[in-house]
Parts: sequence; C-alpha cells; structure tokens
Amino acid sequence: MAAPPSAPVPRSPFYLRRPAPGPQCSWGMEERAAAGARCREPPGPLRAAAVPCFGISVHQDDILPGALRLIQELRPHWKPEQVRTKRFTDGITNKLVACYVEEDMRDCVLVRVYGERTELLIDRENEVRNFQLLRAHGCAPKLYCTFQNGLCYEYMQGMALGPEHIREPRLFRLIALEMAKIHTIHTNGSLPKPTLWHKIHTYFTLVKNEISPSLSADVPKTEVLERELAWLKEHLSQLDSPVVFCHNDLLCKNIIYDSTKGVNEVDYCRYPARETQLQWLRYYLQAQKGMAVTSREVERLYVQVNKFALASHFFWALWALIQSQFSTIDFDFLRYAVIRFNQYFKVKPQVSALEMPK
Repeated sequence: MAAPPSAPVPRSPFYLRRPAPGPQCSWGMEERAAAGARCREPPGPLRAAAVPCFGISVHQDDILPGALRLIQELRPHWKPEQVRTKRFTDGITNKLVACYVEEDMRDCVLVRVYGERTELLIDRENEVRNFQLLRAHGCAPKLYCTFQNGLCYEYMQGMALGPEHIREPRLFRLIALEMAKIHTIHTNGSLPKPTLWHKIHTYFTLVKNEISPSLSADVPKTEVLERELAWLKEHLSQLDSPVVFCHNDLLCKNIIYDSTKGVNEVDYCRYPARETQLQWLRYYLQAQKGMAVTSREVERLYVQVNKFALASHFFWALWALIQSQFSTIDFDFLRYAVIRFNQYFKVKPQVSALEMPK
C-alpha cells in the first residue's frame, strides 16, 4: 500500500485557531488523560454527540487488517483495494496508522492503537471525554469512533514543529494564545480538581512494586524518589498555582503548524532563556486575561512554571520507567528516564531557590 512522500507526523491534534486571518496550529493530543502538572479532571458541560464504538480489536503487531475493518465502517464508499496507508513511528505511547484514498490526504482517517498496558498510565474514558470537550471548543479534530483498543480521528494537514520553529516569536505567540484558550476551558461554576499528585503517586507505586528490582543502577533508588516526591508536593503546593485543563504532552512534534490556516538526544541547552520565557508568558497572560498584564504577574508565572518543570521531569521519568517494562515500541525508555531524572537533580537547586515576587 502506498504512502505519501512527505506527510507530517500527526498526533491527535488539539486545535489552535488563529484569532485573525493568518496562520494556525493544531496541537497533538497523544496523552489526553489529565495527567500533567496541576491538571484537573475534564469538565462536564458542553457535551458532544455520542461517538460510535465498534467491537473491533486491532492487533498491535499487525495493525493493517484491523484498521481496514474500521475503515469499512467509517468510509463504506471507499473501495478496499484503493485504500492507502502510512505508518507513523514517532509516537512512543501508542501506534498510529493513516488511511486515505486521495493523494493529498484531504479525507484521511487516523487509527490509533493503544500501547501495551498503557491503561496503567492513561484513563481511556477520560481521554475520550477530553477529546470531545476540546473538539467542542474548536481545539481538536473530529473523533470518528472508538474501538476495543483504540480510537479513530481526523487527520490535520500541516507541519510538525521542531525546536528551531517554536523559538520564532511569530510562532510561539500563536502557541501561547492557544494554550491560554485551552487553559480557560472550565466547568460552569465547579471547582477544578487537580490530578497531578494522584497520578505521580500511582506511577511511583507501580515503579516501586513492579519495576524496582529490575532498575538500572543509573536510576535513583526508590527511597530517594520517595523523599523527592514528598519534597516536591510540599514545595509546589505552596505556590498557589492555578489548576487548569492541560494538554500534558506538549512536545514540539505535538504542535502542527498550518500556514494556510533510538532516543533522540535531549538537548537542554536549547531550553529557552529567561527573557524568551518572559516574552512568551506575557503573550499567554494577555490572551488569558484579555488585557495588558504587569511585570509582576509575568514574573510570578515564570517562577511557578519553572518550579513545576521539576514535577514534569519527575512525572515523565516515572512514566518512562513503566514504559520500559511493558511497552513493545522500539524506544529506549530506560535511557529517557535517566535523562529526565538527571535533569531534575541538575536544575533543582537553582529552581527551588527562585522566589515569588513581592
């Protein structure tokens, strides 16, 4: 089956629309299950129409037969012999294949098959609710259906961004505007419920009880991690950081830019400098508040964001340890965990010393 010569890497996009004529971005939604820092459970109102659920199971190591069965349900007018497919291999949680007929992929169905044992990491019912919620707010593609071990959704045209792109002010302004939009999605009058600590404790328990004996010597001992987790919770809980509806997996390649509308080495030298962060955060706050903001407000958010980056390192390191035990995807999860833990301990002294502005 044929594949397009240069299709962009899709995630399940979380849709960034331009506020005025100009470019737009859509954002990947690979990890949709309210997992990241200070995230809350998805709100209830703004319900979308029911999504078809098919009793089809797609084999992880032989995706195409099951994917084509789903296409027969979703696109019955497509002739099976004309269906083209493309496997996407950048994802390290799920497996993904695109199905289409036309060369330009204008009507293309993405079939996502959940990774092995990822139900330990992701609440799949929440994932679907979040997907529909974001779609209702114009921030996600269409969700076509769910099946026994995955879901199908709309393919978004565009270019998956890299680190060099998101440093461009014209692009990071768009990203900041869309993130602000996502973070203002809320339930009518209900208090948000944070899930960060529950998730991290769940992951840590899995690591401690099921994975710890097989850990590399490069990974900190579980006793050390337990102390760090207690310190993190105490330290970050004092910041009075807002609880918002989060994306939680905003890697560069999870941002799809549309101008018409082994382990890769993690290079922390490319982490944005303070001035770039402040500029980005100012765009974000102004979009969220709809008005000019003070330097104190920007500085306050800068401190909160950098401190919560510690939780991000800790969270994804635990995630990678669990994936190293169960995932069948060809990726060095253990090495990735070591990289994230190393960066956590490297930046902890300077980040913990940051003080909120008076």
